[in-house]
Amino acid sequence: MINLAGDMNRKLKTIYFWLAILLSVSLLIGCGAVSDESEPFVLSTDGGWCWFEDPRAIIHNGKLIVGTVAMGRYDSLRAGDIEAIIYGLESEEITRVELYDRLQPDDHDSPVFLVRPDGRYLTLFAKHGDENHFYYRISEPGDPTQWGEIRRYTPSESTRLTYSNLYLLANENNRMYDLFRGLDDSYKPSYVYSDDLGETWSTGNVFIDVPATRRHRPYVRYTSNGTDEVHMIYTEGHPRVYDNSIYHIYYKDGMLHRSDGTPIRSLDAGLNRPEEGTLVFRGDSNHVAWTVDVELDDRGYPYAAYSVQIGGAGIPYGEGGEDIRYRYARWDGSRWHDYPLAYAGTRLYAGEDDYSGLVALDPDNPDALFISTDADPVTGEPLISETDGQRHYEIYKGVTSDEGASWNWTAVTQNSSEDNLRPIVPKWTKQQTFLRWLRGEYRAYTDYSLEVVARRIEN
Repeated sequence: MINLAGDMNRKLKTIYFWLAILLSVSLLIGCGAVSDESEPFVLSTDGGWCWFEDPRAIIHNGKLIVGTVAMGRYDSLRAGDIEAIIYGLESEEITRVELYDRLQPDDHDSPVFLVRPDGRYLTLFAKHGDENHFYYRISEPGDPTQWGEIRRYTPSESTRLTYSNLYLLANENNRMYDLFRGLDDSYKPSYVYSDDLGETWSTGNVFIDVPATRRHRPYVRYTSNGTDEVHMIYTEGHPRVYDNSIYHIYYKDGMLHRSDGTPIRSLDAGLNRPEEGTLVFRGDSNHVAWTVDVELDDRGYPYAAYSVQIGGAGIPYGEGGEDIRYRYARWDGSRWHDYPLAYAGTRLYAGEDDYSGLVALDPDNPDALFISTDADPVTGEPLISETDGQRHYEIYKGVTSDEGASWNWTAVTQNSSEDNLRPIVPKWTKQQTFLRWLRGEYRAYTDYSLEVVARRIEN
């Protein structure tokens, strides 16, 4: 006698077994998991950021605080919301706080954060050149979910303000600096400062001038030791209109210095031209550079990552950006060592031919970093996903054992069905990295459908 019920049960169990396996595999592929470390998880279903504001994320008192600009992906009433995402490292609780209701659906408006000595948090953000002021709020003590009133500061009536970069220098009696673009409609790097922990502000000046008949805008990335220095890497202008090189300077004790410590001029006077800084990389029409990230090692020496568009000479803008490379540079106390890093792949979209997936340096380890690319980092071959047969941007971790001369790569995501873009690594510990990135579709800086994704990585 045949046991039809038992045979059917065995068949069903077999079917359920393989369905479970297929489901597990599909989930792993969709999240891009490649190891037994913690899996990626979603902090927000709708968010975005540019890369010319910092710190866009901080870890403090057991909490990760991330700033984003919502696009209204699922809720049109969130379009342009400036938000803080707070994640408890132990509780794993996620809280989304609206810092400003529908400011502007533009990722250039992403907020930055700073911890004041009294335990309160300060956040700054601004529209993308449409207004003459920035917005700021101060939290309740130790609580990034509770914020005071929205305040505004206008550096000058003719200012057209973009970006926020917020740093406190303990050796200057806790003076805070906000480094932005656009004082007096100049398009140029500018600053304001506060001597009362961000309660009130005073206007500084333009500190990198460009002697040109048309408006030029050097693109600057900043980092600080929090004590007495702010370091900067920068270009002469936008890569769409200038064959950029990369330069470095740093601020200390009221003065701007070259990399070797040679004083150039006071911060208030600023550079007369970008070339007064220390040259890191010489660009030309076939090697056009753009700043990406900069950090400081344990000795206080800067290390940097930047992108270079290759072979674009004579190609109309909107038709180039088919070969972007990443490079890595490191100061050893006497000179810069500059190396090829990886293939960055192609532009994100036509019209911004130098937009790459970007690089995130590890601020706790100069020998590690993360890149977003739609090409194999070593060979440059397109990354075609086995999931959907399409080319996608993936996240890779790079590690060097010779201070940047060569790199070993490990996939953090692979065979994804969506793009993985714009990684960020906040300062935390040498033992763990809290990697965050954007996952989804990026059509323009005012049009994206992106999740904010995070993952802990043991070092």
